[in-house]
Amino acid sequence: MKPLARVALPLALALGLSACATPFKADVSRFAVPLPAPQGQTFAVVPEDPKLAGGLEFATYANAVAAEMQQLGYTRAASPETADMLVRFDYDVDNGRERVRSTPGVGGAFGPWGRWGGWGGGFGAWGFGFNDPFFGGPDVRSYTVYTSAVDLKIDRRADGQRLFEGKAEAVSRSNRLPRLVPNLVDALFTDFPGNSGETVRITIRDDGENTVRPTD
Repeated sequence: MKPLARVALPLALALGLSACATPFKADVSRFAVPLPAPQGQTFAVVPEDPKLAGGLEFATYANAVAAEMQQLGYTRAASPETADMLVRFDYDVDNGRERVRSTPGVGGAFGPWGRWGGWGGGFGAWGFGFNDPFFGGPDVRSYTVYTSAVDLKIDRRADGQRLFEGKAEAVSRSNRLPRLVPNLVDALFTDFPGNSGETVRITIRDDGENTVRPTD
């Protein structure tokens, strides 16, 4: 089994590295009327839920939203009372649900060295495994997935007219909002404001080259 251990270890490391580099994907829906030109327009990010007002966590995510608005050319106001636009923001993650995945093994080889073949087995989707009655049936694993979302609305403060509504939603194996919310905000502002009434799949990559495609 020593040769197998030498093969399995680099494979496990490679799988671990590829998992770390998995792109973040979110479904984004947006509805908008023509937004005012950025020149001279100010905004303030406020919580949709008043209970979040003054919270440090909300302030962190509000800064991420503000940074996106500033990249569009808008200016952050000193207070909501003096802003031309109010950017109402909310975020959430559910309690998760269980998923079960069954992965068949790869059959053992029957070559010149006997029924184990040259290596005595094969590599399945989850790692090294044997498809042999002695080692049992398919590899069945359960794990928890969470649905996270951010909602964003932009209103003209003077008369309350709604200018934009958007939602970004993702399903992942993480429920850590400090990681999820910035990615969801990034997805929501990718190709902003988008086509009104359209839902697209946004892929967030480490190299910053986000991609947009219609949902199935």
